[in-house]
Amino acid sequence: MPAGKNSAMKYAICNETFQEWEWAKTCHTVAATGYDGIEIAPFTLAADVQQISQHARKVLRDTARREGLEVVGLHWLLVSPKGLSVTTSDDSVRTKTADYLLRLVHLCADMGGKILVLGSPAQRRLPNNVAPEKAVETAKARLITCLEPALIAAEQNGIILCLEPLPAPEADFILTLQQAQDILCSFPHPALKTIFDVKSACSEARPLPALIHDFAPLIAHVHANDANRRGPGFGDTDYIPVFTALKQANYTGYVSVEVFDYSPDPVTIATESLNYMRRCEALAAEGKQDVTE
Repeated sequence: MPAGKNSAMKYAICNETFQEWEWAKTCHTVAATGYDGIEIAPFTLAADVQQISQHARKVLRDTARREGLEVVGLHWLLVSPKGLSVTTSDDSVRTKTADYLLRLVHLCADMGGKILVLGSPAQRRLPNNVAPEKAVETAKARLITCLEPALIAAEQNGIILCLEPLPAPEADFILTLQQAQDILCSFPHPALKTIFDVKSACSEARPLPALIHDFAPLIAHVHANDANRRGPGFGDTDYIPVFTALKQANYTGYVSVEVFDYSPDPVTIATESLNYMRRCEALAAEGKQDVTE
């Protein structure tokens, strides 16, 4: 039995890790490695999701299911088509972006997914045509307006849209879990949550377990990576405290490997990341404090 099929924690990996691999080969490898699910970056399927027919969506979904994989959901939502933005002053662009987010909800539902992760820092920049002291509030208002149609459809389909905190200089808006919570509190919606991205959380000036504890009710998804942007276990980020905190928080969602450095190769990344997380999960269950014990 693959290592990934024998644990309380559910593990997934993002499909862009496999670069130009064909979908069926990717799914087979992900399942054989031991993962429970696969997370999709829509731009790897098509430049515009309108190009993906209903038949093609069914084939993609069924291919994953035949391998025993669940399509967890979508991330990197607004990389393509070019020119999208949830915070621009251009009303027509925001309308187009809101429509595209709605289409992404439908794609996610067609694929059987339950999570949408809104990172896309370049498509949510603070507006530069308003006074600096008003930039954040203006961005929040425009973001919420863009999200509203997608959130209605998401709730109808049992999907959660997650605002992903991303640190500077990668992003300049929604940098921390606290800032994500501020938006969620000002616009409470059952289909709107946040995500715990380990790499991003490492940039916050607090221990990872404390962040998980404080924001657990709002965390609907976890991205697993190292502070060095590689996979779990490829750097110094200790995952035993992370898994201990997730267990204490009764987290039941996926832990999904997302890397930004694709070396040395997809199979090594997938295999060693999963093996490291499995070992840390087991040690956390034994009450260990770090991987050196």
